[in-house]
Amino acid sequence: VDVGSAHGRQASFEETWDKAKVSQYPDQEPTVIIMSSADPEATDPGQSTDPEEPETRQTFHERYSALKPFVIMSSSYLLYTVTDGAIRMIVLLHAYTSGFSAWEVAIMFSAYECAGIFTNLAAGTMGARWGIKTTLLTGLTLQLVGIGSLYGWQDSWSEDGQKWKAIVFVTMTQMLCGIAKDLTKLGGKTVTKLVTPDEKQSSLFKLVSLITGWKNSLKGVGYFIGSASITYNYNFALGLLLGLILLAMPWAIIGLSDQLGRARSKNLSLFEIFKQRYNVNILSVSRFFLFGARDMWFEVPLPFFLRDSVRGLGWSRPITGLFLALWIIGYGQVQSWTPQLALQPLRQSPANKLVAVFWNIILISSPVIMGGLIQSSSTFLDRNLPGMEASMIVGLAWFALVFAINSSIHSYLIVRYADGDKVALNIGFYYTANAMGRLTGTLVSGALYSFVDRNNVLPGFAACFWTSTAFVAASALVECLLRDQESGLKLGPCLTLIAPDDTIHKDTPKFGGAVDPDQPVGLVALA
Repeated sequence: VDVGSAHGRQASFEETWDKAKVSQYPDQEPTVIIMSSADPEATDPGQSTDPEEPETRQTFHERYSALKPFVIMSSSYLLYTVTDGAIRMIVLLHAYTSGFSAWEVAIMFSAYECAGIFTNLAAGTMGARWGIKTTLLTGLTLQLVGIGSLYGWQDSWSEDGQKWKAIVFVTMTQMLCGIAKDLTKLGGKTVTKLVTPDEKQSSLFKLVSLITGWKNSLKGVGYFIGSASITYNYNFALGLLLGLILLAMPWAIIGLSDQLGRARSKNLSLFEIFKQRYNVNILSVSRFFLFGARDMWFEVPLPFFLRDSVRGLGWSRPITGLFLALWIIGYGQVQSWTPQLALQPLRQSPANKLVAVFWNIILISSPVIMGGLIQSSSTFLDRNLPGMEASMIVGLAWFALVFAINSSIHSYLIVRYADGDKVALNIGFYYTANAMGRLTGTLVSGALYSFVDRNNVLPGFAACFWTSTAFVAASALVECLLRDQESGLKLGPCLTLIAPDDTIHKDTPKFGGAVDPDQPVGLVALA
């Protein structure tokens, strides 16, 4: 097609630059040749096939146009993530200082997690219909409103008989922040699929791991910023976060195309949301249990235990925030480098179902050990602070290490299993299960920590880890149902645990294919 008429297809080039080649012949006008995915070897009769031929200026422009959305979307997403972690710590530490219980704080965060259940479904549809630029800007705007609304939290609401006002008010503001999180996250996850060719699965794994890992690391930075800034002043802390959100918005407004991430089909229905590929459904259920296992002890019980000066560690707000920040940063960095440092040396990259099950089984060890120590060891029962601190640091660091590998594998698999045309819809559905798991973990952990023993937090804290163990085991069992084990499972270059088998599911569509309309739409929908 002529270059002049090709400019009208800019959105197509941005999403398919890897299938395009540009050449300029000395005796004719510049030409853009779109290679058919059905015939990737097709070339123009006069085009040079020399692999050493240097890229033209037009080729560079097309590649830049494709990567520009990734840079802008990822930068905005990562900057937003700092505020997401910071606002969580500001609310939690301010509530703890004001005398709210773990159960009351869990209720405050319940709408944040609950909003994600519905937002991910709506966000997937919004992204497919109107593009992920719309979801990103809507999310950033709601985050501004949610953070700004917290200026209305009154100190008088901490008094007996007035706490319900604070709980209702903060719950509503956190609902806005929860909606914002999932609208923004959709773009950050989706754009990796749009800029990576289907045949480059190893590159996709590294790219997804990198963006997901840095997201979690910056969320850890946000935890520290939130705990440090609220130590100085509550209003100052909120103003700092508003400034960060405003910094992220102009680039998205100016630099992103409205067409980015839109599905070719515009007739999306509610049924399409639940009509997912088989593996997307199974992985979503596993994700529910995996993140429920983490938040069963992390989001509310852990900060309360670190601050408790009677049966816990009695740390100050900055030290508590620093510990949580370092935990999340370390977890995020392990996630970023999982393909290179963990899976490639073990010959497990790119990951499959067997790799996911293998690492989930290893993860079970951490909550089992922590639950036993907290409930039965003399170190915790006699409140031996040095021993308690060492046990918490080592035990939770082990959980962070193995959980990061599991999370990285999941983040890669969902992008791999997603239908390229409906990637926003698939990922939105998947993160609905993620939000359901976090909501379950937050509420159940708050109840366990507060009510198992009202006079001693140790039995309740231990119960959180025992429940976490059950959730990790359930996640591993569900992963066994995935259809993706053809490449087998290795444990280094010399040891093969399960041999590759190309005949497995030979007659089924790749990754389980789309769900048969005559069959149940999947475990998540049934739940």
